Amino acid sequence: MSAPRDTLTVDWRDDGVVLMIDQRLLPREFRVLELRDHRELAECIRTMAVRGAPAIGVAAALGLALAARQLASQPEERFWNGLREAATLLRATRPTAVNLFWAIDRVLRVEEDARQRGPNAAAAAILAEARAMISEDIAANRRLGELGAALLPQEGSILTHCNTGSLATVYHGTALGVIRSAVEGGKRLHVWVDETRPRLQGLKLTAWECRELGIPATAIADGVAASLMRAGKVQAAIVGADRIAANGDTANKIGTYGVAVLARAHGVPFYVAAPLSTIDPDLTSGADIPIEERAAEEVTHVDGTPLAPEGITVYNPAFDVTPAAYITAIITEVGVAEPPTTETLAHLLASRS
Repeated sequence: MSAPRDTLTVDWRDDGVVLMIDQRLLPREFRVLELRDHRELAECIRTMAVRGAPAIGVAAALGLALAARQLASQPEERFWNGLREAATLLRATRPTAVNLFWAIDRVLRVEEDARQRGPNAAAAAILAEARAMISEDIAANRRLGELGAALLPQEGSILTHCNTGSLATVYHGTALGVIRSAVEGGKRLHVWVDETRPRLQGLKLTAWECRELGIPATAIADGVAASLMRAGKVQAAIVGADRIAANGDTANKIGTYGVAVLARAHGVPFYVAAPLSTIDPDLTSGADIPIEERAAEEVTHVDGTPLAPEGITVYNPAFDVTPAAYITAIITEVGVAEPPTTETLAHLLASRS
């Protein structure tokens, strides 16, 4: 199932509709959802129609724009209260990806600044801010891709985990975006695509994106990575992030920590690629990052088909935390923290202000 190359993961249409690629259907079906209500959009975040920290953040901002548009004709008190209720609903969808909370807080600051001018002005300001995030995300990921591409070898195989391409952002991608930029720059790279149990984002989404982009790729079960590294068939590993603590500890899709440990054991560089909005300076270490736990059915079933004995107890954390000491570098749109430490990340954050 092919898709138009320039389709954005999330976007705003001029008639007040949020467009969103439904990732739950890929790779079998490519469908763009048309969302007109912030509650509907919140459910799409919760059920992972949209996923990837940067994409979730922009989606949440657009959700507030939908709510503001719907409430703008209401009495002022109803507008302000309704907007706060919408923000609360959106915050409750996914607990780990800090981009979600960063985007909501950014939009609410704009609303506060516009409060004296009334609901219509506030709604217009919120929409302008959300749409600005779309453009900023695309530009940030392209720049991140350029900086990260310089770290990859001229040729070889790169291991990825989970999905970090255009589908995880508005466009271009983070970790897969780095590989994409490197290939577009002439490097001859092949991608080992971890399947990424239990939801198979690598097998379903990364493999699909690599095919769409013409990047040579081979899908593997998660447990294959160790033998590939031992055989010298992995020249680097690169992943995304859902939240990065001030010291560089990084939360990403479950299984990432195992990849980092394997990379350290085999002398393979392990990179994290993420925009600055993924860094949470309020958390001193990864021990403070909230880890989402999801339904048992994600482990016991595949696409609705039961595989496990009925009634088996399941532990299903969606993320794990990789200590900064296992990360070779964190790649952002403003520079590379190499190695990631409290000081190097603080320096990058300071460049944003």
